[in-house]
Amino acid sequence: MAALEIRSLTKSFAGRPVLTGFDLDVRAGEFVAVLGANGSGKSTALRCVVGLETPDAGEIHTDGRPAMVFQRIHLVGRRTALDNVCAGALGRLPLHRSASPLLFPRELREEAMRCLDRVGLADRAGERAARLSGGQQQRVAIARALCQRPRVLLADEPVSALDPSAADQVITLLADLANEGLAVAAVLHQPQLARSADRIVGLLGGRVAVDGPPEIVSGSDVDALYLPERAAA
Repeated sequence: MAALEIRSLTKSFAGRPVLTGFDLDVRAGEFVAVLGANGSGKSTALRCVVGLETPDAGEIHTDGRPAMVFQRIHLVGRRTALDNVCAGALGRLPLHRSASPLLFPRELREEAMRCLDRVGLADRAGERAARLSGGQQQRVAIARALCQRPRVLLADEPVSALDPSAADQVITLLADLANEGLAVAAVLHQPQLARSADRIVGLLGGRVAVDGPPEIVSGSDVDALYLPERAAA
């Protein structure tokens, strides 16, 4: 059974259809890269999964609570990397423990350190987030998502603001997390990076037009997703 199942998802904004019957399965241990032109519905689909948008119709089933990593990282710059990761657990803390990082329990800090270690930044735990590079900040954001204990990890354009080296590191990390058992789906704007995934899914006109492993998805298949006349259809 898939950890994430989306069936016949539809969504319109101001009468303009964005998703028009979108289907997607992501299994535990699978890394799926989602491609498509601007306006094809990629990010809208992920936002519907985590409840940031309400679909007009369709069904979404997840194995546990999904966590999401955004293009805009939304770290608190004056807080340490460790404090930012601890914030991923705020939803399960009692109110009196969530008011300040000084009140975070020791068990949470230990868990957050393990999450930072998983993304290769345990040695930066005490450093303010604002002092980290863009790639390091995105890895802290992934660690914060891991601190939510998700079984499904969604990433919305997680590398669009990063240099090529940092982008490769983040994509490799997402692939590694999938190999460890998470279901991972990432919206990407870089088709070449999508070839590091187990599966490439391409959206066109609000529905899936391409779905297959990288070795059978051709360059022309991907190029067709970005043709202006088709993307606007």
